[in-house]
Amino acid sequence: MKQFMDKDFLLSTDSAKSLYHAYAENMPIVDYHCHINPQEIYEDRKFDTITQVWLGGDHYKWRQMRSCGVDEKYITGDASDREKFQKWAEILPKLIGNPLYHWSHLELQRYFGYTGHLNGNTAEDVWNLCNQKLQEDSMSVRNIIRQSNVKLICTTDDPADTLEWHQKIAADKTFEGKVLPAWRPDKAMNIEKPDFADYMAKLSAVSGVEIKDFASLKTALKIRMEYFTSQGCGVSDHALEYVMYAPADEAELDTIFANGLSGKAISKEDELKYKTAFMLFAAKEYNRMGWVMQLHYGCKRDNNAMAFENLGPDTGFDCINNYAPSAQMADFLNALSATDEIPKTIIYSLNPNDNASIGTILGCFQSKFPGKIQQGSAWWFNDHKTGMTEQMISLANLGCLGNFIGMLTDSRSFLSYTRHEYFRRILCELVGGWVDNGEYPDDQDSLKEVIEGISFNNAIKYFNFEI
Repeated sequence: MKQFMDKDFLLSTDSAKSLYHAYAENMPIVDYHCHINPQEIYEDRKFDTITQVWLGGDHYKWRQMRSCGVDEKYITGDASDREKFQKWAEILPKLIGNPLYHWSHLELQRYFGYTGHLNGNTAEDVWNLCNQKLQEDSMSVRNIIRQSNVKLICTTDDPADTLEWHQKIAADKTFEGKVLPAWRPDKAMNIEKPDFADYMAKLSAVSGVEIKDFASLKTALKIRMEYFTSQGCGVSDHALEYVMYAPADEAELDTIFANGLSGKAISKEDELKYKTAFMLFAAKEYNRMGWVMQLHYGCKRDNNAMAFENLGPDTGFDCINNYAPSAQMADFLNALSATDEIPKTIIYSLNPNDNASIGTILGCFQSKFPGKIQQGSAWWFNDHKTGMTEQMISLANLGCLGNFIGMLTDSRSFLSYTRHEYFRRILCELVGGWVDNGEYPDDQDSLKEVIEGISFNNAIKYFNFEI
C-alpha cells in the first residue's frame, strides 16, 4: 500500500514518476485565467485565519458542506471562523474520491507542512498550525505567489475597471511577478439583465462616449480595449449561454439596444441576435489587436431560487447545461473565417460530453500558429482526475496534445496553485502509461519537450507573454 499522498502521489509507473520529477515538478507557473483580487496582491495581504484563505468565497467547498447537511450559518453565515473550519474538517473525510480532498491536503502539505489528514479530531491541531504559519511573512500574498513559482497572473476585469491596482503593482519594483488584466465584458453583452442600462451609463462615463446605439457602444468598447492594451492586457474571456444565432442588421440591433437602454423586456430571440453581433464585433477586434479570446459555455447558473434570493450569484448553485452548441461554435468561427479574422481562441465547455465535438472543431480552423484554436483545460466541475484525463485523451485523439497550453486555476484563492501540481501529476501519469505500454517511445528529448511545453512553455508562447 502506498503512503498517503507521498512524493509519488498519482504516479503509478516508473515512467510517470520520472517524467514528473525530471520535467514537470519544477516548472514555473503561468496562471492565465483566475479570479483573484489584484488589490490584495498590491497590499500584500496577510490572512488572519485558514478559514479566510480557504473557505471565503470558495463555492466548491460550500456545495459539499451543504451536501453533508451543514447549516448555512457555518458556510456563508455569521458563525466564527473557527466554527466554519471545524464544520469543513468534519465533512472532509466523507469526500473520498473528490478532488477537494486532494486539493485540501496538497495545500496543507505545500504551504503549512502538514502531512497528516484533516478531520474533526485533528481540526484543532491543524487550525493552530495553519494560523500560526499565516502570521509569518512567508505567508503574505506576494510570498505565497513567490514560493509557488508563479511568474505571471491574469486576473478577470470589467471594461469599466480603472485597473488602478494593476498599475500600482507594475510600478512597484519590489515585486517581480507580473499581474496583467484580462478583459471580461459580460456586463456589456448581457442586454437582458435588469442592470444593463445602469452599466451602459457607467461605461459611457469611463470611456467618454455617449452610448446611445450599437455603433457608439462599439466605439466605447474600442476605447476601453485600447486602454486595457496599454496596461498589458492581451487576453479576453466570455461566459456564454449560447454561441451563435442569426445575424441582425444595424437598424434591428439599434432597436434591440434602445429597448435594453429603456429597461424594456428583451425577447430571447432579440437577446441572442444582440449577443451574436456583440461577439462577432469583439472577436474581430481581438484579432486586430492580437488578443487571445477565451470562450466558456455549458453552465446553467443560479438554479436555486431561494438561495439566489438570499445569497446572490456565485455561491454554489450552478450546474452543467446539457445543451451542446457544437454546430453554433463552428458557425461562429466560420463567420469570422470568411474575412480571415479568427483570433487565437480557447474553447471551454462545462459539459464533458462536448470534448469530442470541440476536438473536431479545432481542426477546421487551425492556421498561422501552432495550436491557434485550443481546447481549454478541463473546467470547473471537470478539473478532477477523471475530467482532466478524459479531456487530454480526447484532445490527443482528435487534436494535438503536444500544443496544449495546460492548466489554469480559475480560482479566487491564493493557495490554489497546487492545482497546477495536481494537473501535472495527472499529465505525467497519462503520458507515462503510454510510454510503458509501447504506445510512445522512451525518447527523453521529445518527452521533455511535451511535458515542459504543456506545463508552462506552450502557454508562454501562445499568449506571447514576456517573463
